[in-house]
Amino acid sequence: MKKVLIIYYSNNGSTEKMSQKIAMGVKMVDGTEAIIRTLPKISNVQNDEIANNENILYATNNDLSNCDGLIIGSPTHFGNMAAPMKLFLDGTTSEWFNNTLSGKPAGVFTSTSSMHGGQETTLITMMIPLLHHGMVIAGIPYSEKDLNETRTGGTPYGPTHFSGNHKNQLSDNETKLCMSFGKRIAQLTNKL
Repeated sequence: MKKVLIIYYSNNGSTEKMSQKIAMGVKMVDGTEAIIRTLPKISNVQNDEIANNENILYATNNDLSNCDGLIIGSPTHFGNMAAPMKLFLDGTTSEWFNNTLSGKPAGVFTSTSSMHGGQETTLITMMIPLLHHGMVIAGIPYSEKDLNETRTGGTPYGPTHFSGNHKNQLSDNETKLCMSFGKRIAQLTNKL
């Protein structure tokens, strides 16, 4: 079985919901499984905890070594990824030296509470470290009809979600885009 690792950080649950829908898309592809991991808040990094309150394991560098594809997600903070995601990526120097992720497919996703909160810049800034690792970045092609129809979230760079005041659920378009994105990365994982 090929393993697609999904690592997310979530403040209010939106990126967590997206990760679950992306995992559903991964599971649609025979021969692949989705491995979901999260990241702790910066204040909890030094604790010995290995999982959050929902018993979702925190991502480790070993998870990177054992994956065949990688998808990362973070809320948008001022047009950039949240600090816990940046801290995790900054700790992957050993994997960079050893080419652990080189040649593997990857993708990114984000959620914001404002419509023009910097979704696309966040996706691009999350791609940059993955490109340095030699990963093969994939987005969402416009052949996905929901990308043309969405009035909430969704970009060719990867799935996005507009959460409003942290009350909005994923729209139908956002859900479909998350699932098709997971399926796409899983298919690429099998091919590469």
